[in-house]
Amino acid sequence: MTDETKAQAAPEKKKTFLQTLAFFGERRSLVMLGLGFASGLPYMLIFDTLSLWLRDAGLSLAVIGFFSLATLSFSFKFLWAPLIDRAKVPVLHGLLGHRRAWILVFQTSMILGLWTISTLNPATQLPLLAAAAVAVGFATASHDIVLDAWRIEVADKEEQGPMAVAYQWGFRGAMIAAGAGPLLLAERFGWNFSYAVMGFVVGIGVLATLWAPREMEHTIRPIPTGDVHQPRSLEALEWLARLAILLVGALVLGSGLSGDASLLSKLVGGEALAEAWKAKPNGVWLQLLGVLTGLAIVVVAAWPIPKVRTKPGVYMSAAFGEPLIDFAKRFKGVAGLILAAICVYRVSDFVLNIMNPFYRDMGFSLTEIAEIRKVFGIVASMIGVFMGGVIVARLGLMKALVIGAFAQPISNLFFAWLAMSGHSVPVLFWAICIDNLAGGIAGTALIAYMSSLTTAGFTATQYALFSSLYALPGKLIASQSGRIVEGSALAAEHGGVTAPLKTLFTRLPPESFTAAGAKLGVSGPAMAAGYTAFFIYTALIGVVAIVLSFLVAARQKPAEAEPETEAAVA
Repeated sequence: MTDETKAQAAPEKKKTFLQTLAFFGERRSLVMLGLGFASGLPYMLIFDTLSLWLRDAGLSLAVIGFFSLATLSFSFKFLWAPLIDRAKVPVLHGLLGHRRAWILVFQTSMILGLWTISTLNPATQLPLLAAAAVAVGFATASHDIVLDAWRIEVADKEEQGPMAVAYQWGFRGAMIAAGAGPLLLAERFGWNFSYAVMGFVVGIGVLATLWAPREMEHTIRPIPTGDVHQPRSLEALEWLARLAILLVGALVLGSGLSGDASLLSKLVGGEALAEAWKAKPNGVWLQLLGVLTGLAIVVVAAWPIPKVRTKPGVYMSAAFGEPLIDFAKRFKGVAGLILAAICVYRVSDFVLNIMNPFYRDMGFSLTEIAEIRKVFGIVASMIGVFMGGVIVARLGLMKALVIGAFAQPISNLFFAWLAMSGHSVPVLFWAICIDNLAGGIAGTALIAYMSSLTTAGFTATQYALFSSLYALPGKLIASQSGRIVEGSALAAEHGGVTAPLKTLFTRLPPESFTAAGAKLGVSGPAMAAGYTAFFIYTALIGVVAIVLSFLVAARQKPAEAEPETEAAVA
């Protein structure tokens, strides 16, 4: 065994707690904080705050709802991630490096887009405003692609946890700022002035980019097309055809991932398609069909023409296929298991999409919900994110992944405790805080883990694919949450399998579940039993993530070691 091999075989020394804390004061972490803020601010300004401006301008709710499509590009950003991995920004590439050059390009685009919006009147220039909003949404999604790649390439695996913490803190800080700052400015100076100022505030990200350390030298994987002979006119036509097919695939795929077919229905199906797409609870199957159909169309767009080598065919098949092939080769025998673990890891959290109705059915006031969820919940979430980063740095990725997998289903059981406690503000406080704490830990662990799965040259593409698709199973299962609660309540009322749970709720206060049960035609205790059964069900879903996390932790290291051993023997 060579010295180099011994060094590789030696276990990595974990950071002490003080060393972990010290990392948050390092340049990379502070830069990540600023970049996270610059990423979150435009997103919230387009996705959330803009709706207030449009409403003040007298626009209908239907028109305002259509503007949510401005952030549709986040759902399928992996489609143009290969371009960001391979294309160089002229001049800036040599000055800043591959990733920082692209970050600066997209930050400039976001700022110019916000300034453009600040010059427009929604009442008379709505199409221009919509185009500017879409442009800002695209630039923000692209900024996220490069940001993730830069974060992964400037820090080692154990540092991905603290880097993810810095990003999420910055993003959450932007959410708070975008929720208050623009409104206060608009109240006094008008919306146009407010958005112009926000454009300047995004400049924090520009300063962070210029201060950011340069990532390791970026390697662009070559795609040899020199031996392909094709007339330029035919090549141009083929590029246009493939890009048109890709755009159609992106629209269908994005409509499925976002759960909104408003734009797609303008082209096919009409309003009936848009309504069926959102219908509860069966619209989700149309959304799933949209995802699968969109992916199939994207594959067609990138697939080489059978028995005919063309430059667009060679380039697109390599740009989209090589990152997937690389991942499958590096994790031979365990790649499917890893993808399954990623897909189900947050499902037990995503299915909690009925929490606001749950709180109201228990009799909590809007003020009680807002104070605890929007204030203490956010604080608990940020603490959880921090704890997740520390766990990754101290214990390593795989242990952090397992801990996060345990945290989520356990936290869901606290909502069952809340249901049994009735209208109790202290219990509501603990249930929400523990849930947000667990979500922060699990989210950070998953981000760090997905970051470790990428490889140089394909970082942006692979991570964008993981982050775009990991929420899909949770979204599919979450569509049935309300049906499960009501079905369990009816079963409890009529002597079904959940009937024994009714005995836990004989002393409920009258404001808890009585009104909700009456709407369904069951008693308050039966309604409470339905919710309790649902929370137990979500915890059991989390067991699948726990099992897969253990399997990944056990099998991934041997799978990674095999290629290294083969290379060493060769």
